This record gives sequence, C-alpha cells and structure tokens, in this order.
Amino acid sequence: MASPGSGFWSFGSEDGSGDPDNPGTARAWCQVAQKFTGGIGNKLCALLYGDTEKPAEGGGSQTPRAATRKAACACDHKPCSCSKADVNYAFLHATDLLPACDGERPTLAFLQDVMNILLQYVVKSFDRSTKVIDFHYPNELLQEYNWELADQPQNLEEILMHCQTTLKYAIKTGHPRYFNQLSTGLDMVGLAADWLTSTANTNMFTYEIAPVFVLLEYVTLKKMREIIGWPGGSGDGIFSPGGAISNMYAMMIARFKMFPEVKEKGMAAVPRLIAFTSEHSHFSLKKGAAALGIGTDSVILIKCDERGKMIPSDLERRILEAKQKGFVPFLVSATAGTTVYGAFDPLLAVADICKKYKIWMHVDAAWGGGLLMSRKHKWKLSGVERANSVTWNPHKMMGVPLQCSALLVREEGLMQNCNQMHASYLFQQDKHYDLSYDTGDKALQCGRHVDVFKLWLMWRAKGTTGFEAHVDKCLELAEYLYNIIKNREGYEMVFDGKPQHTNICFWYIPPSLRTLEDNEERMSRLSKVAPVIKARMMEYGTTMVSYQPLGDKVNFFRMVISNPAATHQDIDFLIEEIERLGQDL
Repeated sequence: MASPGSGFWSFGSEDGSGDPDNPGTARAWCQVAQKFTGGIGNKLCALLYGDTEKPAEGGGSQTPRAATRKAACACDHKPCSCSKADVNYAFLHATDLLPACDGERPTLAFLQDVMNILLQYVVKSFDRSTKVIDFHYPNELLQEYNWELADQPQNLEEILMHCQTTLKYAIKTGHPRYFNQLSTGLDMVGLAADWLTSTANTNMFTYEIAPVFVLLEYVTLKKMREIIGWPGGSGDGIFSPGGAISNMYAMMIARFKMFPEVKEKGMAAVPRLIAFTSEHSHFSLKKGAAALGIGTDSVILIKCDERGKMIPSDLERRILEAKQKGFVPFLVSATAGTTVYGAFDPLLAVADICKKYKIWMHVDAAWGGGLLMSRKHKWKLSGVERANSVTWNPHKMMGVPLQCSALLVREEGLMQNCNQMHASYLFQQDKHYDLSYDTGDKALQCGRHVDVFKLWLMWRAKGTTGFEAHVDKCLELAEYLYNIIKNREGYEMVFDGKPQHTNICFWYIPPSLRTLEDNEERMSRLSKVAPVIKARMMEYGTTMVSYQPLGDKVNFFRMVISNPAATHQDIDFLIEEIERLGQDL
C-alpha cells in the first residue's frame, strides 16, 4: 500500500490528475491558494513544494519540477527550499508537528492531507452514485478495526488512516437522498466557518478572548429578535448546545421571573409549579423539568387535534384544574413545527390564554423557526412576537452545520439575573472595556463553543433572501412528495390535508396487505413494514428516511426535507426505492 506521503491520501482522479503530488495539480493547488489567501498561499506553497512552486505573477504559470513534500530542515531561512526527502508519515508522530522545533513543514503537509480526505468526503457527499451509508452492524465494526486506546502513540500514517476510516463509515448527512433527521445538508460556507472556529479554538464567555465572535453573537441575536417581531430587536438571548438546552433555559428563566428566590433557596422555597405543553411537543420539556427539580409529573400534556396542533380550550381547562388544586401554572410551551407532524400550535390563541392567566409563554420553534425567513410561510408563526421566549435552531431548517441553537428572551437582563454567579476570576468589574459584552455569566455553561460564526457567515454569504429561497425550496419539495403519494396506490396518509411543514407522514402498504380488512391483524403486520424497509435502505445504502409510531398509530414513515441539494428526482427515487424494498412484505 502506498504511503500517505506518496499521494495515497490525494484528492482527485485515479490517473493522478487530482493528486497534489502531481506537478500540474500542485501548481493548480497553489494558484487557488494564492487567489484566496494571498501571501499566506504563497508561503504555504513554498513550504510544501519549494520556492520554484510559486505561481507566476499575473496569473501565469511556470512548469514546476516534480512536486515533492519536504521533511523539516535545520536551516535558518523560512521558508526554505532545501532539498530533503519526502515526508514519510510512518516515521513521524504528533510530537513532530507544531509546536515542535522545525515542525512547520510536516505540519503543513499533514494538514493538507487531512484536508484532502475531508474534501474528497465533501464531494462524495453530493454524488448520488455513492452510498448514503456504508452500513455495518456494531459488532462487525468492532471486530474489523482496533478502536482501543493504547499507552504508546501511533505514527501519523496510522492517524490519517483513522481519519479516512472514520469518514468511510460516517453517514453522509449532506447526501441529497438523506432524509432521516431534521438536520440535513452540508453548506460550504457554514463548513468553512466551522473549520475557522475550530482553528481559533476560543471560548465565548468574555469579550477579551473572543472579541469578534462576541460582537457577532450580539448582532445576530438582535437580528433574530427583530425577525421574531420584538421592537427594535430588543431583549436578550444566547446560543446554546441544542434546542433541548434552549427549552430548559426558557423553563429556568420563567421560574426565576415568577419566584426569584428559587435561585438561592431551591424548589423547597416555592409552591408546586406546573408547565403545559402539547402531547406532540418535544420530549425536552419533560427532561428540562426533571433536570430543574420541577419533576416530569408537573408537565401537563395538552390534547392536540387530528393534525397535531394544541387545542386551546383544553389548555385553558387544564390551567384552571391546576389552579383549583393549589398549584401554580408558570409556563406554557407552544410548538412551532412539531417533530413528527410538523404542526404549528395556534400561537395567537395560546398568547391570549397566557396573558389572561399571567403565565410565561415560550415557543419551541427549533424546527419551525426557519420559516420566519420566508415571506410565503412565516404566517404559520403568527403570534410568536407575543412570546416571552423563543427557541430557534438554525441548524435545522436553515441548514447551518451542527450545532446552532438560539434561545431568545423578550425581557433584557432577566437571563443575566437568573444565571449570574459573579466569578471574579473571569468577570472582573474593573476591565477597560464595556462589561456588557462579557456574556458568559448569563449562560449555564462556563466553556461555550463558538456557534454563532457559522450562522453569521452563512447569512452574509446568502443574505436573508438566500435563506428564504432555501426554505421555500424545501417546502415545495415536500408539497411535491405529498401530491404524488396522496392518491398513489399503496400509500396512506397519516392525517388528512397538506402538511404545514416539510414533514410528510405516511404508510406504505405492500400488495399483501392492500386487500385486508382494517383490523388488529392488519395493524400488527403494517407496524413491521416500515422497520424492515428502513433496515433494507441502510443495508443497501441508497437512502434513509425515518419512521416511528405515534399514539394509536403504528409505525409510519416521517419524511422531512431540509437539504436544498434534494431535487424532484430524489423524491421520485425515494418513492421507487420504498416500493422496490417493500414489494415482497
């Protein structure tokens, strides 16, 4: 087997035309680097290929000698053009990379090879001829490779092998035929932003260590609050590690707003609190109640109509019941885009009830918040501007790389008062800049990843109109699927009418079940259809779509679309694949 240093890890065609060790590719690679990075690109090319590999001025080119990566040298000139042997990763370890003395050249060569692996994976993710997944059962993967951690270090050749192996078995969530989760797609600008933040490797708790990132979070959260409809974008917010934590933040702040003494004295100092949410809401509401000591029994599930929307009259009835028992209703969490049906609760009616009984209104728009970017579809969140807090996950409908979840709060300062602990070693009060930009004390976390830059950079690259086009296309694809299968033989819709979001819920009925009466035996057999088809999809690697039961409804497919790379042809392929894999059931 060829070593990585000899081009094994190259990105490109089998004839070597895409190999960075190939002279033509080396020159092209340097030209691209020079175009986008200027002097840095020149230095990188010089370090990797020697001074003679620099592209000619004015966009021209010169015929280079054979491009070979050099080992670290001991000369005093940086960058140098000393003639050394090729980089041989079999004799190099992590300790040979920066900050090691003379580690610059092997570091750049190693990182270029890592980048080649990543770029190859990116391109394959959009190639419909490749598998969505190279599926192996857990015990097979455990036996096929040695994943155990050892006391002694492995060489860099083995490290590169691990990188390639890991991606070989990774799910291609950017593949146009991956429909399995709410978070799909692979945005190139968002990916670049993620690489940048990993390189910067800083924390979000103070302005002094993340000056630009803190300002971008301030600007982006303000813009999101403006879009929600709060005057002038007023209020507060933070990016958190996912919608579940954002929802828990909302529950925590709502409790503090009503009973601030809970912060010091705990739940023993407050009466029995009750939260309300729909029976189709996300499980994170109950998880949050458990984590905060409120208890899952204190989360009352409100009935939904046949399309999965909260019924306001049942909400009011349950609030009155709780009050009659001496309990204190403190939060109603409405959902804008439920996980399974994609339903939007009637936010205006919920807001009226919350105002009447003086209860905090939270809107979990983790999945549906992206529709606020669309002039055509934002009406589905009418009333969201009346909420006290909103969860909005750009990593879902807007295609921002994981993770990117925002909790927006209408009342400024409340989040800070709820969570601050005045740690003097981080949040000194005598700093020489505006302390309002030290945002860490309003977060539950101390260490906090830079999630905002992906969203901000994508927003700059796309504009609001670009996100609008993204959302509108995904909704159009969902409508296309719905129109095809609603009257197609072998399909039954889980609920009547066109869905509000991209969630299309349906049963595939194999020929053997189409003439059976609608009884318990038929339901029992139908419940096994979706799991078998899903398993076959994964084993073939052709596509992926989710399934689940819900209430009294047996396993059905839940098709969701948030990847703008998908096309009508991909939807057609999915239907044909379901029929191919399920005909014999």
